[in-house]
Amino acid sequence: MESPIQVNQNTAITPSNSAPKMVGSILGAVALAHLLNDLIQAALPAIYPMLKSNFALNFTQIGLISLVYQITASLLQPWIGLYTDKHPKPYLLPLGMVVTLLGIGLLAFANSFHMLLIAASLIGIGSSTFHPEASRVARMASGGRFGTAQSAFQVGGNTGSAIGPLLAAAIIVPNGQAAAAWFTLIALFAIFVLYKVSKWTVKHALTQVSHNTQLSSFKLHGNTLVRALMIISILMFAKFTYIASLSNYYTFYLLEKFHLNLQDAQLYLFAFLAAVALGTFAGGPIGDRIGRKAVIWISFLGMAPFALLLPYMNLYWTLIFTMISGLVMSSAFSAMVVYAQEAVPGRVGMIAGLMFGLMFGISGIAAAALGYLADKNGIEWVFTLCSFLPLLGIATIFLPNTRLKHQ
Repeated sequence: MESPIQVNQNTAITPSNSAPKMVGSILGAVALAHLLNDLIQAALPAIYPMLKSNFALNFTQIGLISLVYQITASLLQPWIGLYTDKHPKPYLLPLGMVVTLLGIGLLAFANSFHMLLIAASLIGIGSSTFHPEASRVARMASGGRFGTAQSAFQVGGNTGSAIGPLLAAAIIVPNGQAAAAWFTLIALFAIFVLYKVSKWTVKHALTQVSHNTQLSSFKLHGNTLVRALMIISILMFAKFTYIASLSNYYTFYLLEKFHLNLQDAQLYLFAFLAAVALGTFAGGPIGDRIGRKAVIWISFLGMAPFALLLPYMNLYWTLIFTMISGLVMSSAFSAMVVYAQEAVPGRVGMIAGLMFGLMFGISGIAAAALGYLADKNGIEWVFTLCSFLPLLGIATIFLPNTRLKHQ
């Protein structure tokens, strides 16, 4: 559905005397929708052990399910964002959630591995329409506090990712695969919330984009821009490969090394994902104050010692170190998204789609590759290998220093 308001974010804007204000109700609604969206997505990896048993799958097939989901959730995002930068379509938000709803229904009643792949792809397509558009709305409602708004938006998703495994353990694992149908109620609620958000976007888009364009702090050009985006991509690879090793295989690691039962392992996964949510919430506001690059430095190098020691810890310290790793490393994502959006002003949707697309794509490819390596070398070997990834954060030294002070 076309929006009646067409906003060209590259058009010069006449400065306004009124200072922009954060629209808390809309930012809260978008964060809530992100929570609901990612809660649904998190239910899929949370029931991998059950699907592995029900369908006699190996780790490679589990990795392929993740790959199909993550690829469909990643490849479309930059293109959707690029198109809607020029041709806004705010009602894509509820329509994308309708596709997710169909994916959940198919997941609940799938009776073959191929149907599981189709269900995962539908959930991924729904996600690919949600993230670039919802991230754009969060920036529109930010009132110029871009890092804070991006963190609030992202922490909604991380909170949903933390709650998802708990609901899966409470609803799906005890009652069987068909109980996933209960998650359609969550999708229906998300459709309602996103419809309300879309109505606000249609009414207020021009004013909000005008204000935010005035506050763009810097722009990179030529080789400097290419270098910055390449380094951000390397950092994204390190962060999300490491996160994928924990979010997809942490339960298997705990089951194999410490002989926990599945429900207890899900509680440990929840603790890790909750720490990720908390770290994400802190990263944006701190970045608004001290700069994006400083947050990225702290995020990667601060958690490297904990990641390196994690494979050698007992159960208690495994829990503590995974929570610290999730808390510290997750603070970088909002900073990286805002850094890239400000480096390429006027392409908010494309950059959001690219960043979230990279997140999903890297996570999917990593999940498949790590599943293959786990089949070959064991899950503990995989965790030892991934412990070195945060050291790639040293690449931050080559990021252009973009921090500017404003009057």
